[in-house]
Amino acid sequence: MQNTLTGLVLPQFPWDTLAQAKKTASAHEGGIVDLSIGTPVDSTPKIVRDALIEAADAPGYPTVVGTQELAEAIRVWALSRGISMMGQGASAIPTIGSKEMVAWLPTMLGVGPGDRVLIPKCAYPTYDIGARLAGAEPVPVGDDPEQWPDAKMVWLNTPGNPNGHVRSVEQLRDVVQWARQRGAVVASDECYAALGWSETLLDQGVPSLLSDAVSDSDPNGLLMLYSLSKQSNMAGYRAGILAGDSRLVDAVVAVRKHAGMMVSTPVMHAMSAALRDSAPAFANPRLGLLDEEAGLSHVARQRGIYAKRRAKLVQAFERAGLKNDPESIAGLYLWLHAPGQQMSGRQIVDKLAQLGILVAPGDFYGEGNEAFVRVSLSGTDERIDAAVCRLNETNGYFTAK
Repeated sequence: MQNTLTGLVLPQFPWDTLAQAKKTASAHEGGIVDLSIGTPVDSTPKIVRDALIEAADAPGYPTVVGTQELAEAIRVWALSRGISMMGQGASAIPTIGSKEMVAWLPTMLGVGPGDRVLIPKCAYPTYDIGARLAGAEPVPVGDDPEQWPDAKMVWLNTPGNPNGHVRSVEQLRDVVQWARQRGAVVASDECYAALGWSETLLDQGVPSLLSDAVSDSDPNGLLMLYSLSKQSNMAGYRAGILAGDSRLVDAVVAVRKHAGMMVSTPVMHAMSAALRDSAPAFANPRLGLLDEEAGLSHVARQRGIYAKRRAKLVQAFERAGLKNDPESIAGLYLWLHAPGQQMSGRQIVDKLAQLGILVAPGDFYGEGNEAFVRVSLSGTDERIDAAVCRLNETNGYFTAK
């Protein structure tokens, strides 16, 4: 689709294609259960709201680089993820959520026509859009860097949206080695890192591109994105982080100064409170997965809420005949297909819509994903229970002849 004013050729916004399925689901007598978008529905933690109010008197302009308070909070949070180099070759700035940075980072780093930007074959659409906005060529690639063409920039998304796949320390090291041999920048979007579900991740946490174990404490050519939208229910605050190679971060800062792209002072204070409170949950990933206890960080409590919802949905969908990808071990989504049924994701969407359940088809996320659907865990407990009840009542909805 070409914008006649800008000349940009961009695809149709994927969720606009769900209008009919949404209409069908909304007509269900019990109301729609919308699991098509990963928007948080639980309350923003009190510690965050209180911090926002504390900083509400903010008459002056904020800075692009952020406050010293936020820089220290990021350093503490980074240490909980095994990243010790903040302030030692690596720096960080607040961003307006993480999606705007996914969309504009290639442009801010000088990527342009004639350059390649490698993106995951299964990925949220904005990685592709960001390359297009820069005038570069987006190239979907698999997991093995030995199969990749040369490129100026590489996007990783781990844990992955939509599929929940996680790159191990060894896999991340392979990417770093590949990129440094070619002078490519690696940007890793890790906004779901607080939500690991497998035993390995619960023992060790989700590996970060910037962790000492991956980077050998050398940030050269490496950038990490993070968002507080999921872990802290702060999607409405637009609160994200760009961290890594100070040379690259400085280049981004220079552009953002001219463009006036900065995070508000009250939001930065709220971010600082959220990051400090979240560090224990990263240092001990099992926190919050048992019954809630007083004194847990807000991230640990939220992880426990999502874990319960996830367990309910996995079981209900399996009873209905849909299986979750066994490599979907982290993040906010289930990545489901109908084994042996030769059903497309769009067909699954339509059939679930008849039950009043709206999900996203796999073709939103690139070629080769047409058999899957993405199901968000971010419904309220009442809506999740409604979906589970409807699925359980179908008696093998996707397997019955």
